[in-house]
Amino acid sequence: MRVSIFAIFLALLWSCSTKEQVDLIVHNATIHTVDSTFSKASAFAVRDGKFVTVSTSESILDTYTSEQVVDANGKTIIPGLIDAHCHFYGLGLNQQVVDLVGTKSFDEALKRVLDFHEKNPGAEVIRGRGWDQNDWQVKEFPTSVQLDKLFANTPVVLERVDGHAYLVNQRALELAGITRDTKVEGGEIVRETSGHATGVLIDAPMAMVDAVMPKPDTNTSIKALKDAERICFDYGLTTVNDAGLDRTTIELIDSLQRAGELKIRVYAMVSNSEENLDHFLNKGIVKTDRLNVRSVKVYGDGALGSRGAALKEPYTDKPGHFGAMVTPVDKINELAMRIAASDYQMNTHAIGDSANVVILKAYKKALQGKNDRRWKIEHAQVVSPEDFDYFQDGIIPSVQPTHATSDMYWAEDRLGPERVRGAYAFKTLLDKAGLVALGTDFPVERVNPFLTFYAAVARKDLDNYPEGGFQMKDALTREEALKGMTIWAAYSNFEENEKGSIEAGKFADFVVLSDDIMSIPEANIPNLKAEQVFLGGEQVK
Repeated sequence: MRVSIFAIFLALLWSCSTKEQVDLIVHNATIHTVDSTFSKASAFAVRDGKFVTVSTSESILDTYTSEQVVDANGKTIIPGLIDAHCHFYGLGLNQQVVDLVGTKSFDEALKRVLDFHEKNPGAEVIRGRGWDQNDWQVKEFPTSVQLDKLFANTPVVLERVDGHAYLVNQRALELAGITRDTKVEGGEIVRETSGHATGVLIDAPMAMVDAVMPKPDTNTSIKALKDAERICFDYGLTTVNDAGLDRTTIELIDSLQRAGELKIRVYAMVSNSEENLDHFLNKGIVKTDRLNVRSVKVYGDGALGSRGAALKEPYTDKPGHFGAMVTPVDKINELAMRIAASDYQMNTHAIGDSANVVILKAYKKALQGKNDRRWKIEHAQVVSPEDFDYFQDGIIPSVQPTHATSDMYWAEDRLGPERVRGAYAFKTLLDKAGLVALGTDFPVERVNPFLTFYAAVARKDLDNYPEGGFQMKDALTREEALKGMTIWAAYSNFEENEKGSIEAGKFADFVVLSDDIMSIPEANIPNLKAEQVFLGGEQVK
């Protein structure tokens, strides 16, 4: 008997000594790997921040040993989520201004501004963001009359939810040098019939206000980035594509990441300015494990909600008005040729059907003979039927499903019944391009990626409207939606070999969910939670 016990002990000792040491083992899980066959697994091992093996629980436990072993108790695990189009830094800055999201009237927005002022009486400028006149009972643009009465000496700048319009008071107009005679291409200074500015600025004139407003100091910027990271991790986002950053902010992100103070992975689109382009196009691609700088963000037109999107035919609800190109057509073509001569992507905001075809034609011309450049159309929101075929040439549509469910109440008013059929056409774009990269455009929309998934699949709002879904011919399947938030988004960033799926050799970025995203009843998708979040094998939530 003693011999038998000793033999068993030796066998166990030998067995343990032959197991390979890793940093983390997760087993007893329902893992959607999002690999090439969309396979499922139940366990994986992690070492040095990367997946070593993805397999069955039995195989992993037999092969590896670790001081950190997690029994997932059957929970669902998916790859770390990627937001393919957002404003990460902007989200952080928004935590420090008046929150106007969800206001149901201009009076409610004013009350929030007053409350903010009472708490910050010495503010040099009052900024806010999130108002949307389409959510108000009176669906017209507000004016600055009441702001002027309340704040005669303090500039007030209130940004519309889409980031494409400001409501400012007279003091801000004065500081910006905007008068009755001011004219600006690429947008609109909304005026009364008398010619007096109402205080609403659409697209290009907003830059005149920005130029005279105080810039965030370094401490404010650091706080903004850390606040945004905390919010994103809470929702399972491990990579964010920030659609428009200047050199200073990109270098600050890099320094914080290198110091270990900022962990989230950032795909930075460089804002289109001469200073930024001169620096980054000459410098070339900047790539670390956490930062990827290899694209330029260009604005084609404005937004549909503020009637700044450039349309081929006039707005149905504003005869004679076509919207506007923020960047002139000749400049778009010039930029495309310049960026094509570098290693950088061109990622262009295009909402209206006119803007989309201008950008698509510019891409086609600039990319002749250049393979695998993966240039993106950001939003691709309204596309004419005859223009969808341009996406067959390797152009990637980067779309935001919650825009469809936010805009569906009034989109037909802007576009009419015929044009709206080519709007928010995610499935059509997928069929033409072979993939779609999905994002939120936060803080324009909410950060929650499970609302992105729900909008893509169900095409309904949170009140289950409309019954049957909005233009369901362009809904995505659950598999397509999850790919769009993981591997396809990674591909659009040239990062498909390092993230976007749970496979050996890739970064161990993964999310433990409260329920199975692939089988939960559709109505429950918005209630999903990211219970645990890991980045490079390190738990960050």
